[in-house]
Amino acid sequence: MKASHVRKLIKPIDSAYSEMFSGRVFRVGTGAVSVRNHSGEAEQTVIGVHGFLENHCYFTQAYEAPTTELILLTCSNYHIPVNGVTPEAPDWEVPIKHLDGTIEYDACILNQALANLPSTDNIRVHGHSRGGAVILEAINQWPELYENVELVLEAPVLPQGRLSALVTAVLEPVSHGMWPWLIRLINSAPSSAYGQTFFGKMNPRKKQLLGKLFSATKDHLTIVRNIENLMAWMERTDTSVYSKVRYGTFLIPAVDRILDRQAMLASARQSPTTMRIVETEAPSHFITLDSKEWVPGFESLPATAQG
Repeated sequence: MKASHVRKLIKPIDSAYSEMFSGRVFRVGTGAVSVRNHSGEAEQTVIGVHGFLENHCYFTQAYEAPTTELILLTCSNYHIPVNGVTPEAPDWEVPIKHLDGTIEYDACILNQALANLPSTDNIRVHGHSRGGAVILEAINQWPELYENVELVLEAPVLPQGRLSALVTAVLEPVSHGMWPWLIRLINSAPSSAYGQTFFGKMNPRKKQLLGKLFSATKDHLTIVRNIENLMAWMERTDTSVYSKVRYGTFLIPAVDRILDRQAMLASARQSPTTMRIVETEAPSHFITLDSKEWVPGFESLPATAQG
């Protein structure tokens, strides 16, 4: 990448979205992990891994039960979307050797969180979109950690998957030098100009969370690195990773204008384990935001089933 392009791309992006948060926030490398306070005794732990240009608030309304311990990742070089909490340095943090802004780096953040934070044995890791790839990469890195963990892979980036034809058509003509210009253009346009096309039918929560997408990262370089790494990861990762997965659900939307739905399904069907494929009626890539009804209940958690 040309030095002049890098200079343009590392110009900081201001944080544009946050919500009140009650809990603790731990910095891990250039990312973070937030642990929400829960009022009841924790019966299950959910770790949420957000998608490209999203933030951890994607999961907060889907897991509101007072007995759910909610642990939320902030991927590397993304803004932490919380108000009123000072991030702390945990004593369990281990330096990460991968390049930040990559699926491999964020998988290391996830593994450190999973190894150190859950207080229950009923653990679900829920990843949306790019978050699905982060989870599968994390399993590849440390399979033993996931032996009794349930997965929810929602509209996930998967091995041998593809971007949708619509997204590919938008990205193809974009060179590195054009990114800052393109993002400024998108940010100055009302989200209604492109929202319906990519995001499907809108509702208040979708508007709230998807309206500030291009302010999620701390710089433009992270956006470019995320996209290039994501495409390379899908191409080079084969479906053998599924043999290390024990339990869970692939949630597939009825319509997806971000990822190629057929490639996603074809990849999911290579899974030889107890992962079930649920083809939802969700009208967009953002299944949980379309309706919480698609989020599986906890009755299928492995530790509960064994008890």
